[in-house]
Amino acid sequence: MPHPELSRIHREITAWYRTHARALPWRIESAGPWAIMVSEFMLQQTPVVRVLPVWEAWMERWPTPAALAAEPVAEAVKAWGRLGYPRRALRLHAAAIVITEEHDGQVPGSPEELLALPGVGTYTAAAIACFAFKVPTVVVDTNIRRVHARLISGKALPEQNQNAAELALATELLPESSSKGDDGTTLANSWNIAVMELGALVCTARSPRCEECPVAAQCAWTAAGRPEPHYKPKGQPWHGTDRQVRGAMMAVLRHSSAPVDRDELLMVPDLAIAASNPRILRSARQGDPAHEAWITLHALPALAEQRERALDSLFSDGLAQQTSLGISLPG
Repeated sequence: MPHPELSRIHREITAWYRTHARALPWRIESAGPWAIMVSEFMLQQTPVVRVLPVWEAWMERWPTPAALAAEPVAEAVKAWGRLGYPRRALRLHAAAIVITEEHDGQVPGSPEELLALPGVGTYTAAAIACFAFKVPTVVVDTNIRRVHARLISGKALPEQNQNAAELALATELLPESSSKGDDGTTLANSWNIAVMELGALVCTARSPRCEECPVAAQCAWTAAGRPEPHYKPKGQPWHGTDRQVRGAMMAVLRHSSAPVDRDELLMVPDLAIAASNPRILRSARQGDPAHEAWITLHALPALAEQRERALDSLFSDGLAQQTSLGISLPG
């Protein structure tokens, strides 16, 4: 792409972002690196609307890495709630310990130091470095990949898995560190978040609003007549999967005030049995989360083999532990 055309795209998208960006708490000027780091962990494969209340409660309770590190890991798992992929809570807690013990309680600023933290991969390290420390890194998430695929490559969707060509394209599109936007800020620092937001709000996967796009006139996909995707996207199943059973078991463990008996967790579904279970009856207050968690678990149409497999995977992932008293969240 000719340099003047690329420069125009940089200006148009970053100007659009300044006007249309969502007012998210981890984006405000006073949000520190820890607040941004927590948001990046929570936003992995999870939409903003689900993250917001959990992030706010988390930051109120643990405003610093040291505050989280001082708590048992089980508290982090409980606070993670229903965000999904709860191993992220384990890793965020582990990262808080490393930050507290090895970085004087301050989130490190270089991508290399960030990559050494538990649970921080290439994308997360680049995002924290860029958004928290203004390091001009190449950030490539699903939204960014989709905008690049349409705008530059003329494809309806990016490849199913990120590849070297997509990373090379993102690197080529990153503004030079010396380039300034219309408001005087460094384009290299604002470009990533602006493209990400464009993909989240306008250049969406299923119903793109091309009429609202600031660079529709430069879009290769639009110019090509908006061709169909070259593959059919497949959503992740939930109902009937081990993930659903794991999630139901995790809900029981989060809301239980004492270790849980293994046989109760593995009980074959039978609503009549569930309703007469002594542990359930002790907590059978309307709207009680523990009661509802037990009912949900026992109502799942999962056979004993699947329940055993799901529970074993919780042990393997460090999300549950077996003691002489029963099964509980990790200590």
